Amino acid sequence: MVQIPKQTAPPSPVQRPVPTSADVARLAGVSRATVSYVLNNTSTVRISEPTRRRVHEAAKELGYVPHAAARSLRAGHSRMVLMPAPTIPVGPLYNQFFNDLQWALGRLDYTVVQYGSVGLRGDEAARAWAELRPVAVLVPGSGLGPQGVAVLKRSGARAVVTLGPERVEGAHALLMDHDRVGHCAGTHLVARGRRRIGVVMPGETGLEVFSKPRLDGVRRALHGTDATVTELPLAYEEEGAARLAARWRSLDLDAVFAYSDEYAMLLMRALQDEGIGIPDETAVIGADDLMLGRLLRPRLSTVHIELPSGRDLAELVDRAVREPGAVPETQAVLGARVVHRASS
Repeated sequence: MVQIPKQTAPPSPVQRPVPTSADVARLAGVSRATVSYVLNNTSTVRISEPTRRRVHEAAKELGYVPHAAARSLRAGHSRMVLMPAPTIPVGPLYNQFFNDLQWALGRLDYTVVQYGSVGLRGDEAARAWAELRPVAVLVPGSGLGPQGVAVLKRSGARAVVTLGPERVEGAHALLMDHDRVGHCAGTHLVARGRRRIGVVMPGETGLEVFSKPRLDGVRRALHGTDATVTELPLAYEEEGAARLAARWRSLDLDAVFAYSDEYAMLLMRALQDEGIGIPDETAVIGADDLMLGRLLRPRLSTVHIELPSGRDLAELVDRAVREPGAVPETQAVLGARVVHRASS
């Protein structure tokens, strides 16, 4: 009878104790207070560069990271800035803006957390954000109301900042009025002699928060002239652009504000495939001033949109965190100007 050797479980790895700041202090040859000053980027205490280097090297060797919850208890608040993920599609311009903002907040020793709140809106979303106890919340778009702001503040948020078309009671407001984007485009086209102007209205859900004010801006620019506006619903897909281009001549338009550079590129290609001359038959202008627009032929005219710098907004957040009782600030932050190129 063959005896089968008994299988033995592999030995479990030895669990090492979690390194502490005391371990870092011993290895670096400094006090625990010095470790705390260095790793928490405390600016009120001067620490020599060689000492800072020794502390960082010791922490790296031991695999030590500061405990965020413990640091929050000592400070009386967290250093977490919560940014709800946009519930609407945003283009490259806004992605770059949010990236710059996160970098600037990191330089001020805040931890930026992006929260995916799919299915949650308004005050219901605010209650979900409040569960994480952020020290500040940056809310893009609209939907948050005064009650939601109050919920966030009662949970410990020292700053609530909205980025949208209107202010919300109790919150700092960065007003982004997209009416002026459409107004710039409409004024430019009328000045170039165009009188039958189409305005692309994106089919993607949620973009009406941008497209509707831009359409209103074009209408405002044309007020008192003999120029007309035609709305052009368009989904961001080649087939839809081709269908629109196929009936373009029946629309009798001599210009189009295509909502954004991305929609302008989509529509320009379809119009050119139909043999429609740009700008001879139809002038085209976009918005956002993306690099790709300069690579098109003809080069794309556009509305250059000026957003606040990430550094300026990060400093506003930091100021609001340090002075939570201050009167909420309201700033108009979206600028716009036309960049004329060959397509119009």
